[in-house]
Amino acid sequence: MKRLTFGLTLVRHGETQYNKEGFLQGQAVDLPLSDKGLHQAKAAGHYLKDVKFSNVFVSDLLRAQQTAEAIMKLNSSCSGLQMASEPLLKERSFGSVEGRRMLDVREMAKAAGQSMLDFTPPNGETPEQVKERVKEFLEKMLQVIGAEHWEDRGEDEPSSFSPTKASPMEGRADDGVRGFPVHALTVTHGVYMCLAVHYFVEEIHCTLPPGYDKAHVFSLSPNTGLCRFILTIRKEDDGFKLSGMRCVFLHRGDHLQQLNEQKI
Repeated sequence: MKRLTFGLTLVRHGETQYNKEGFLQGQAVDLPLSDKGLHQAKAAGHYLKDVKFSNVFVSDLLRAQQTAEAIMKLNSSCSGLQMASEPLLKERSFGSVEGRRMLDVREMAKAAGQSMLDFTPPNGETPEQVKERVKEFLEKMLQVIGAEHWEDRGEDEPSSFSPTKASPMEGRADDGVRGFPVHALTVTHGVYMCLAVHYFVEEIHCTLPPGYDKAHVFSLSPNTGLCRFILTIRKEDDGFKLSGMRCVFLHRGDHLQQLNEQKI
């Protein structure tokens, strides 16, 4: 059976002033990147500058849009690409506590006997509602990728995935996607990415590189942290269906080391 295999790289947006000061943003607070956040976005762009992308999907919130623009500006393969602004990629809504201190919200979650990830503030989205958005975006992306790139596939793909060798926290920017003609850059948000990884691993049964412990897998990516996955789809009468998914790396941020050393 013919299949199409492609890369998916998720990037968290750069730092905002609220990130720096420890306030919760969500959806209603739509701040631009801070000076450090702009430097982070450029650093991510330099790191990814030679990686080939065929599609760009971006949350419709400003901090994600600015991050994507900085990455695309430095990437030659993005010069002719259109950024697809996607509301399904926006951050989790935290309802009535958006704009409040993270410490206060953590105390609210603790009082409710829940973790921050499981806690749902008044009028906020539940984790399951966010996962439904992840599922809806994934389905939408598969149809777009399939419709645009089905003819870009190679020979018959293997029917199953075998685990990759352990991927270090640091590595080459094109790890896992060298030679791939189809690769989607997706810029989104921290909690959204965390819940997306939960969905990929727990519900889609995405395979992980050996040696990844649970605490790292389900941790929050740093600002402009990167996660990469390899997906394979097959064509059916009613559209394109996911055949398999594996992870190349999670929460990589080695492009930020120089910035941290400079204490920007």
